[in-house]
Order: sequence, then C-alpha cells, then structure tokens
Amino acid sequence: MAVTFRASEHQHIRYNPLQDEWVLVSAHRMKRPWHGQVEPQLLKTVPRHDPRNPLCPGATRANGEVNPHYEGTFLFDNDFPALQPDAPDPGPSDHPLFRAEAARGVCKVMCFHPWSDVTLPLMSVPEIRAVVDAWASVTEELGAQYPWVQIFENKGAMMGCSNPHPHCQVWASSFLPDIVQREERSQQSYHSQHGEPLLLEYGRQELLRKERLVLSSEHWLVLVPFWAVWPFQTLLLPRRHVRRLPELTPAERDDLASIMKKLLTKYDNLFETSFPYSMGWHGAPTGLKTGATCDHWQLHAHYYPPLLRSATVRKFMVGYEMLAQAQRDLTPEQAAERLRALPEVHYCLAKEDKEAAAIA
Repeated sequence: MAVTFRASEHQHIRYNPLQDEWVLVSAHRMKRPWHGQVEPQLLKTVPRHDPRNPLCPGATRANGEVNPHYEGTFLFDNDFPALQPDAPDPGPSDHPLFRAEAARGVCKVMCFHPWSDVTLPLMSVPEIRAVVDAWASVTEELGAQYPWVQIFENKGAMMGCSNPHPHCQVWASSFLPDIVQREERSQQSYHSQHGEPLLLEYGRQELLRKERLVLSSEHWLVLVPFWAVWPFQTLLLPRRHVRRLPELTPAERDDLASIMKKLLTKYDNLFETSFPYSMGWHGAPTGLKTGATCDHWQLHAHYYPPLLRSATVRKFMVGYEMLAQAQRDLTPEQAAERLRALPEVHYCLAKEDKEAAAIA
C-alpha cells in the first residue's frame, strides 16, 4: 500500500525562494537520543554596571576613549572594524582564478541600554522603540554613502558574542554581500514574473494558512518560514510594502517594538534561558541605489537561533550542512506551534511575581 506523506514523519526537501536554495527536513531525527556536546549553563547574574566593561556608560574603551554617561542608545565607531573607509584598491588580477576587488566601509557598535543586565525582551516597549529609531537613523546616515548597511545582533556566547551588554553592530560596505545579492536576484525575478514583491505575497499567504504564524499585529507578522533552516528560526515582516527601515511610520515603529518584545519573550520562555540568536535586517540597497527602482524589495528581519532540544543542546551546521545543503530536524510547523503556545510574559518576571505573592 502507498504510504501517505506526513511532513512530521517523512523526510523531504523544501525550496527557499528568497535565497534560491533547498533545505532537507528530517523530523523523524528528533526521536534519536542525544549524546553530543552539551553547552555550559549561562551565568545566572550579570552586573548592571562594570567600569571594566568597554560598553558601559563612563567606561574607557581599548582606544582610550571614554564613553559618555548615556541613558538610552549609544552609537560609536567599532574599535576593531572589519571594514575601513580608506583601504587601498588591490589592483587588477593577473588570472581569472585569482580575483580580488576593493572593499571599503565603516563598522559601528550600538548599545541598546545603559544596563548590562537587561536584554531586549526585558526592556520596555518605549526603550525598544528608541532602538528601532536608532536603527532607522543609522541606516539613513550610512546609506547616504554606502550601498549596503547591515544591522545585526549576535546575542549570547553561543553565537560568538563576547560581551553580555545589550548591543548590536552596524557594518556599511561599498559592495553588496553574497546573501544580499541572492535576495536581490530572487526578489527581482519574482517581481518581474508576478508584478508584486515576493515577501509581500509570502506574508499574505502565511497569514491565510496560519500553520507557521507565530505572532501578528496591525502592522507586522512573525512566522517560522516554510524553508527555515535553524530550529526556531523566524522571519519578521511588515504587512504593507516597505523597502527600508527609515520608511516605517511612527505607528509601525511602535508596533514593531511591541511585537519584537513579544517574540523575544517567547524565545526566552521556550527553555527558560536568555535565548541566543543572530538576527539582522535586510532592506533595499542604499547609496547610489537609493533612487533606483527597488520596488521588488520588502523589508524583513531574520532571526537565527541555534538551540534545538534544551537550553544546553544546540543545532550544529557541520558535515552534510557544510558539504551538501542545509538540514533541519524539527519541522517549521512544529516549531511555530511551540512558539505560539508560549506566554508573552517573561519567565523571569513571572517568577518575581510568584515570589512577591508568596511573601505577601
């Protein structure tokens, strides 16, 4: 007898139309016992202010500069930048197999909050709104000169973050990075064929189907993409056509701050830990391309968290993933169902309320 296909039981491959690649989904592998690496537990407490921490207000950084006693967001030049504005041109290549081209740019660091012991989900909605405004402002400022402005946050030591103080990075480059070029081609191709932005239609479809939807609001959607690679990967999308962060209206920025807090609270609540992830914003190219026709672009944010089974067991991208193609164990539908079911009150605050009630 023919076996009926079930995504939660049978391996299959799914297409990612945004980045033109495939992912192998093998949900049955979640049944296998885990005897691999277990990550160390996170530090329970982080000091609110450490004068030796170079991201804290009033601290002295590696280059000798002293941070102001900031009370909100704080943007400054990265003391160890990967891109510099005055790098020389490598010159012509003597062989097509050995090409090198100029790479120039600037790198900045943005602190979200003056306290080291908070993260975005523990900040207030107005404080997160200030971060959104700062993101839009720096995109506009650096985008006046560079074709690409990449805002990204690495949260947690598991994602290579060396400092627990809440912050992100901003790299502006003279070139379009590889992943961005793939998204450019895919969105341009879809728009040419169908007459509307790929991600705008995708958001509408996910809103109708609902099985991968995690959160929705007046202006935003959060969903686990059909083609997700990381276990609890999410995609954050505006519900109207928006090309870049600076185009967001005040109402959309307020709503974005609110839905970000809800999403990141759910992430922390999943395993009752400060959930690690790498995230970043993608929007239409800037610089000289700002005036170009970029109607095929839809602003979006990617969240890539590595945790799979618990606060100490992560997904590794090795072996097959490095040599063949991406592979995931949990289906996107299962991941979305688990995230949807989680409360929107942070577990730390819920514990504090219980303790206060017990004392009273």
